[in-house]
Amino acid sequence: MSEKIFDPKGVLKDVENKFEMFQILNENGEIVNEEYDPKLSDEDLVELMSRMVYTRILDQRSISLNRQGRLGFYAPTAGQEASQIASHYALEKDDWILPGYRDVPQIVWHGLPLWKAFLFSRGHFIGNQIPEGLNIVPPQIIIGAQYIQTAGVALGIKKRGGKNVAVTYTGDGGSSQGDFYEGINFAGAFKVPAIFFIQNNQYAISTPREIQTAAKTLAQKGIAAGIPCVQVDGMDPLAVYVATKDARERAVAGEGPTLIETVCYRYGPHTMSGDDPTRYRTPDIDNEWAKKDPLVRFRKYLEGKGLWSEEKETEVIEKAKSDIKEAIKKADEAPKQKVTDLISIMHEELPSNLKEQYEIYKAKELK
Repeated sequence: MSEKIFDPKGVLKDVENKFEMFQILNENGEIVNEEYDPKLSDEDLVELMSRMVYTRILDQRSISLNRQGRLGFYAPTAGQEASQIASHYALEKDDWILPGYRDVPQIVWHGLPLWKAFLFSRGHFIGNQIPEGLNIVPPQIIIGAQYIQTAGVALGIKKRGGKNVAVTYTGDGGSSQGDFYEGINFAGAFKVPAIFFIQNNQYAISTPREIQTAAKTLAQKGIAAGIPCVQVDGMDPLAVYVATKDARERAVAGEGPTLIETVCYRYGPHTMSGDDPTRYRTPDIDNEWAKKDPLVRFRKYLEGKGLWSEEKETEVIEKAKSDIKEAIKKADEAPKQKVTDLISIMHEELPSNLKEQYEIYKAKELK
């Protein structure tokens, strides 16, 4: 019998077996991949931890404010701090961030005032008015649409000869959307400076990752677009930082985009709009992932180096609470949003039908 050469299943298996999760810091806060330790300075390590702690408090307070009726739409972030904050820490100020709705922390650390982030949650148009010179766009609500936009922004960067990148994030569910494939395919074809993140937090709302796609890893989806891809321990801030830094360096060098899957977990519900994770997750699963908490892991690492203490953490927590209190107060002081406000900012020159509607609503608002 002639040697078997037609083996598509074998080819798939070979590809899948090449994807091993990249990790530097294990659950006990120990370096297990010394070769790739980024050797960040003590100041950088402390700053990264401070931002992660601050972001956890921001999440806790945002959930409370939502329950009080003082915020609108909110998607919890606890458990994804390493994926979000460590990836952002590897970026530069002139990089563009095109966030999904769960990625408010990255754009806040990029420079969006916290009070504007709160107004975004409330659906106030001022929350979407980005300060001049800040390279972000408002969080995308349509799942996966930010991938298409990122490919376009990155193409613009390339055409202008820029040395910055466009970065976006979606969840594991987003990787099953058509916009996801179109975005990475376009980016790969035009070799644009983009970094695409799939934050695999295990659930597309209530659908477990393992039943919404047959792919063994989500990272391997980048192969179809002909772009480099990697799976990273998304609870390990050092691994996420290194993977992002590497992708950025290659992008600005003209080597094109990268797809990064960060394997992580969201400890809270999908959003605060009625999702109940106890209906599709068991306490055993929650407890298993609690042991991998990125804050606990990084805290152990820094304490081992003598760089972190309970006093330092308390200081960061109190700073976060103070900033949040001030920001929500400023958001409360924003002028009440009117229909005429929305109509007047839609076009440089209003078409006749909107001029008519503007006058109708203006009359109602004057009553």
